[in-house]
Amino acid sequence: MQRRVWPIWTYYVIAVVVFLIDYASKKIINRTVELDTEKIPVLGDFFVITHIRNRGAAFGMLQEQRLFFLIVTVVVVVGILWYLHRSFRSGSTLLLVALAVILGGAVGNFLDRALFGEVVDFLQFNFGSYTFPIFNLADTAICIGVGLVILDSFLTMKQENKSNGNGDQPQEQQSV
Repeated sequence: MQRRVWPIWTYYVIAVVVFLIDYASKKIINRTVELDTEKIPVLGDFFVITHIRNRGAAFGMLQEQRLFFLIVTVVVVVGILWYLHRSFRSGSTLLLVALAVILGGAVGNFLDRALFGEVVDFLQFNFGSYTFPIFNLADTAICIGVGLVILDSFLTMKQENKSNGNGDQPQEQQSV
């Protein structure tokens, strides 16, 4: 497992870059795609750029719960910052990058919710007659970051097993 080699500010730069990409994408969509009506095909009907506003969470759940989302996001962001600093000396580069990517996405959606009470969603995927819930780049960053945290957990577990001499050998079952 590769250990941290970059200074801590590097991870903040990653978070800021993720935030800025999300922010810019939402501004572009706000200015160029008509709300609730326009659809721009990117890959036929499979991938479409559109423009909606979401007052809820993923899949439109918990609509009109702005204060709840703001509080939860502040708690999550503080938790990520705490864990980033706690893990900096011993955490893997992959874990720290993952936390930075999640942080950037969380702050991106937080800003929308805090300022406007809703987030701009615009990435739409259609699978035949099924339309996957529309999302944005902040959502994408959060999902990618969570995936990287899971990957880091598996890699860390695998390395710890090798370090403990367990390697890839099957574990013996103990009889009771």
